[in-house]
Amino acid sequence: MAADIRAELRLKVEAMKAKGKRAPHLAAILVGSHGPSEVYVGHKIKACEEVGFTSSKLSYDVTISEADLLEEIDKVNANPEIDGLIVQLPLPEHIKADNLINRIQPEKDVDGFHPLNFGRMVQSLPTHVPATPLGIMEMIKRAGISVVGKHCVVVGRSRIVGSPISILMSRRRFGYPGGATTTLTHRFTPDLAHHTRQADILITAVGKPGLINGDMVKEGVVVIDVGIERVKDPSKKSGFALKGDVDFETVAPKASLITPVPGGVGPMTIAGLLKNTYHAALGDIYTREYHYHD
Repeated sequence: MAADIRAELRLKVEAMKAKGKRAPHLAAILVGSHGPSEVYVGHKIKACEEVGFTSSKLSYDVTISEADLLEEIDKVNANPEIDGLIVQLPLPEHIKADNLINRIQPEKDVDGFHPLNFGRMVQSLPTHVPATPLGIMEMIKRAGISVVGKHCVVVGRSRIVGSPISILMSRRRFGYPGGATTTLTHRFTPDLAHHTRQADILITAVGKPGLINGDMVKEGVVVIDVGIERVKDPSKKSGFALKGDVDFETVAPKASLITPVPGGVGPMTIAGLLKNTYHAALGDIYTREYHYHD
């Protein structure tokens, strides 16, 4: 699915260039030398190259002050040649992520984290939808999953995934399927299994390997696993393996559809980021018409 989206965007970018317009430009801020973050940014840059976008990796030493980093964001905001800006998380402890995200010009906030964009999403107004939830909604749409009247259980209430996907699944907006009855659970929810067993669609984004096992789901459930963590695995050359929140071996036999980790939601997140960047370049992010239906 992610490859399909990249192919579709590549054709759109070629059409833009044929009309004499420049390609969309995505910039990524990377602070320090956090290994996984460098890998994630590398994947995003590679995806940009594949679809014909221009990309910039803005790397800074881990000792950079928050004030200096805010000035760097101001420079990107003022640069008309850059359409989208993301700040790769996590950040050093002396830098508050919210201060950086809130400084990004909302039109260039292609991660969809700025309060203005998040608020517009809640109100079902045209906006940058957070990239991971956008990728999940694309996945559900392209898989032809029936959502109306289904029970969707979301595990994890983060504003990056859990909270926004619970809103999107309950609505029928932005041209995506919705209309589910949504239950949002989190670490304070008693008897989590009671809720997950009721799910027709289970979306989990906690980062706790093996949290959901086969006894916690019903037959035919659709499972979307956003969690990804490194766990020790002596059978691997690196000594580690990537695992999701879902125990794949026990859940997959009961699921009608299930995403793998890695290779599932991750590529779709990047696809969502690319779609947001494309619309940022068009300049129609707050004006484009969506197919709304109740």
